[in-house]
Amino acid sequence: MLVDAILVAQGPEYKSVCKGLKRLTVPTPPVFPIPMGPSALTKYLEQWLQTGHLSQYPQPRVLLMGLCGSLSAKYSVGKAVLYRSCVYPNAEEKKNATEVFCNYELSKILQNQSQDRVFTGVGLMSDRLIYSASEKLQLGQVYGADVVDMEGYAALEVLSRLGIAVAMLRVISDDVHHDIPNLTNALNSDGSLRAFPLAMGLLRQPIAATRFVSGSLRGLRVLQDLTTFLFSR
Repeated sequence: MLVDAILVAQGPEYKSVCKGLKRLTVPTPPVFPIPMGPSALTKYLEQWLQTGHLSQYPQPRVLLMGLCGSLSAKYSVGKAVLYRSCVYPNAEEKKNATEVFCNYELSKILQNQSQDRVFTGVGLMSDRLIYSASEKLQLGQVYGADVVDMEGYAALEVLSRLGIAVAMLRVISDDVHHDIPNLTNALNSDGSLRAFPLAMGLLRQPIAATRFVSGSLRGLRVLQDLTTFLFSR
């Protein structure tokens, strides 16, 4: 088996990965839904590891999957990216950012398995939702990152220091050319989404919401298909 566990954001992303695996008749790794955001994820992982999910493996291998946002005009909605590393902007200056690398051997195996369906890149972790196209473009230029998410660096930091091999594979759901709705208020401190603020955030910006929903649905379809392809080989 490629990995011993898959971690994926709770909700539609988790469901898409599970659907992709259910198509298969071969053994597949267990999938665990994780909260959104670095603080909630760090707390979750600490508790998750204490339950001994990976204790039976001498060299555990974990794959983090999900959606992400593009920070580059080169990468559009529906493109899949296998992370080389994750960057966390500790301060406004690039020189103060910190970078953690994914496990090279595991990432190389996944790249070979995925064939030409993925590109390799650098992920930027943000502790908030980045909804402005201009900010996404600026972040990509400042930090040399290709995509942005809210969990990558935190997962690498917690798991890698324990000797767990970590790889990350995500699909772009929003590009760098357009704003998406400001859904900051829809995110709970526990990493879950609040239904009413989410709905209101979408209603306030209908054009951006339509584009956001369309991109998310496309990203989820690609995520599901990529999961099936990756673990069928």
